[in-house]
Amino acid sequence: MTKKDKIKNFDPNAPGNINNNLFGLPFDTDDAEVVIIPVPWDGTASYSGGTAHGPEAIFDASMQVDLYFEGVKDAWKLGVAMEDISEKWAKKSIETREQTEKYFDFLADGGDAETSKGAKKLIAEVNKTGKELAKWVKTRSLKYLDQGKIVGVLGGEHSTPLGLMEALAQKFGKFGILQIDAHADLREAYEGFEYSHASIMYNALKIKEVEKIVQVGIRDICQEEVDIINFNPKRINTFYWADIAEQMYEGTTFAKICDAIVKALPQNVYISFDIDGLDPKLCPNTGTPVAGGLEFHQAVYLIKKVVAAKKRIIGFDLNEVAPGMDEWDANVGARLLYNLANYTALSQGKFKK
Repeated sequence: MTKKDKIKNFDPNAPGNINNNLFGLPFDTDDAEVVIIPVPWDGTASYSGGTAHGPEAIFDASMQVDLYFEGVKDAWKLGVAMEDISEKWAKKSIETREQTEKYFDFLADGGDAETSKGAKKLIAEVNKTGKELAKWVKTRSLKYLDQGKIVGVLGGEHSTPLGLMEALAQKFGKFGILQIDAHADLREAYEGFEYSHASIMYNALKIKEVEKIVQVGIRDICQEEVDIINFNPKRINTFYWADIAEQMYEGTTFAKICDAIVKALPQNVYISFDIDGLDPKLCPNTGTPVAGGLEFHQAVYLIKKVVAAKKRIIGFDLNEVAPGMDEWDANVGARLLYNLANYTALSQGKFKK
């Protein structure tokens, strides 16, 4: 069936059909303009796991998302589709998670990773797997980027989008990262793991095409990360949540704060959205929740301001969504994903006028 026929036969007002693709849409990765690569991985999660199940939970919750998108008539016709969840990486995540949990217990019991041959071997194996995962994501991303499609990564923990960032650097050249997050993620390695969720932005800085990282909502940070921020004023601009909150308490509008954030970004922008950048009432089951943070509509408003400033969003990720006993976290995540996909397409002029 052609895409035209799929559009003709689809009722956007009907309940979401779980037999279809993401958001109940009738498209696949061949005819969709936006392709989501799910990465079911939380092998280095250091506090609590579960984010490997995020892509599946968001897919299920997406059936509850109504398809109206403000300002664009029939935006759904563009087409958003998600790849099948990789069984290989889901299995590998479980295996790696079992290893890292034992390692964290070893450290908690006073073990010394510097003198333990077993610990050194485990760290090397996990780092090798992290490198392989990044390569896999990069290959998958380039496949779709070479077809002119928009690509988003759906984690999993925050280490998952590194391969997409590398692919975008190869495809587009220089760009900046808008990071919405509770954490700076600038550790050189966390407990020895070079591809840790706590090291994604440190690894992003190794990509020479990443000219700027603009961090928003940071409120849990270590001295090592503060030093990296202070030593790299041209490449890192951090908007700490405490500063944002204090400015609003003293009368500065959130709109003006967003203007300053957007001004710090270069023309090409990649959005890396860790759901714990939101207030934890919106993501209570995420791996490392932190008090404070953006409200849902504040986050969407910031993305709208990026588009309004004529910046080009070249890709995005959404990560650290961990399902709980209900669909709440995934429900919020699915709505964020729909906004990220559509605002990215809007910024690239993908919608027909």
